[in-house]
Amino acid sequence: MKMNKKLWRLNLMLLLCLLIIPAFDHPVFGQENDNPGNTSDNIHNKKAPEFSLESLDGKTISLKDYEGKILVLHIATTWCPFCNAEAPHLEQLYQDYKGRNVEVLIIDVKEPKELVKNQLKEKHNLSFPILLDPEGEVAASFAPQDVLPDLSRDEVMLASNLIIDREGKIQFMSLLDSKNFDAELVELKKRLDEIL
Repeated sequence: MKMNKKLWRLNLMLLLCLLIIPAFDHPVFGQENDNPGNTSDNIHNKKAPEFSLESLDGKTISLKDYEGKILVLHIATTWCPFCNAEAPHLEQLYQDYKGRNVEVLIIDVKEPKELVKNQLKEKHNLSFPILLDPEGEVAASFAPQDVLPDLSRDEVMLASNLIIDREGKIQFMSLLDSKNFDAELVELKKRLDEIL
């Protein structure tokens, strides 16, 4: 069983390495892009919007709670196939980096608590907080002006990742590009390592 787990991880790492090449065409900070409407450079190094949301366990969590830490933020819904595909990778990222002052959060957009608990937290066995954004206002506050990824709902970017540094500034944002989805995960980890 232990060997199968090691083999699975090795295969996953190989797959991620093979997918890193498309990341160079992906619209993330620090990369050139022929389509300025698909870049998020305009929010790089800007102060992240303040928020305060309820978690699945009823606690109120705010951005201020993470001062002095690096925060990986994922905006999701239970019906989003990319969000579901990314959830186990976010859990692994959390396990790998939690001892290095890195926290992971999911902001779930416009869904009831029980649905999120059953279809996201329990389904993917997530151990980090999931916050509920009932109106989608907090998630929308992170969207670069006039830019929406392939998958969006009511002006909210879904399946998008952000890294917020120790000073509360956005250092990385990947907008969903369904053609290069796996490359986003590789780029997220690469940028996180650079910040650390």
